[in-house]
Amino acid sequence: MTTRVNISHIAPCGMNCRLCIGYLRDKNKCDGCLTPNTKCGRSCTLRFCDKRHGKYCDHSCPSFPCLRLRNLDKRYRAKYGMSMLDNLGQIEELGIRQFVRNENARWACPTCGELICVHRPQCLNCGTARQGL
Repeated sequence: MTTRVNISHIAPCGMNCRLCIGYLRDKNKCDGCLTPNTKCGRSCTLRFCDKRHGKYCDHSCPSFPCLRLRNLDKRYRAKYGMSMLDNLGQIEELGIRQFVRNENARWACPTCGELICVHRPQCLNCGTARQGL
């Protein structure tokens, strides 16, 4: 059975934790940025930002997008073909539920249907190469 993204998998920065290698690995597994068993989010300045008014970084923040978010976005665009700022824009425009539906479709492996890790060039389940890198 294919595991899907749900609302609790979306971090304040717009990262889809379900696509992260930290979430997908077996050893030292992270359950996502918004869970008590988070690994990467324990000291994340975006997770604990006191300027954020809602659950996600958005235009209601006077610093949006802050330097930390811009740098994260730049790195993910260059290395992984994913944009935190685009994700956050979609969350604002479409709402979190539609964003999650879109993520499930966008990141599904065309061969096996499992979600593809953003940090790897191929599906961890079947080895199919990830498109769009």
